[in-house]
Amino acid sequence: MLFAIALVAGGIDAMAGGGGLLTVPALLWAGLTPVQALATNKAQSVFGSFAATARFVRAGAIDLRAAALAVACTFVGAAAGSVAVQVLASDLLAGLVPVLLIGFALYFLFSPRVSDLDSRRRIGDRAFAFTVGTAVGFYDGFFGPGTGTFFAIGYVALLGYNLRRATAHAKLLNFTSNLAALLLFVAGGQVVWALALAMAAGQFIGGWIGAHLVLSHGARLVRPVLVAVSLAVSAHLLWERFATAEAAAPAAQADTAAQ
Repeated sequence: MLFAIALVAGGIDAMAGGGGLLTVPALLWAGLTPVQALATNKAQSVFGSFAATARFVRAGAIDLRAAALAVACTFVGAAAGSVAVQVLASDLLAGLVPVLLIGFALYFLFSPRVSDLDSRRRIGDRAFAFTVGTAVGFYDGFFGPGTGTFFAIGYVALLGYNLRRATAHAKLLNFTSNLAALLLFVAGGQVVWALALAMAAGQFIGGWIGAHLVLSHGARLVRPVLVAVSLAVSAHLLWERFATAEAAAPAAQADTAAQ
């Protein structure tokens, strides 16, 4: 069952990101602790992002030389985020990210820049690498949901990439941030490899298929999937936030009464 879930998640991730909405709950359902679930999710998702990236590279959709600095900055940012999450709270991001993703969904839905045609770039590759690459890489290591969307919006809005090209390059950076976070989780001994490897096979197949669909259909397919995933991630995060608040309220009231 985990193999099948990973296959579907890999396809969704290749097109728009957000596959963790399926895989993390599945790993928690399988009995893993939250930290083990996050670590094992990185271990299996890195195979899907690698497969999608390899498919895009093979099709010539990724300019590896132009993306090299962004890859390096993303790796450093993700590693720093993975360290920071162990000592800092992520409550601020939990409230802010849904709002950003809803805004991005509206951008993908209505902006004329989101198409199969390149548009005018606003910043250079170096500035993009140090700002978007580092910041979104840090975010992925620290929190994670919607990372693919953040990378894609950066490529479309700032570098003027068409949606097919933006999705391909976003997947390269997403693979980089996944790998950086995974290395730190492996060092901590948190990955459950028996489950990770079974899901990795599904991720690899799903990632390859999803990348093929992006190359075949372009913005006509990717735009609605990006909008749907952005809204789904937003709804999921908001539901978790309100559910946690409601669960904490009776305990707080009981403490007040006891005092």
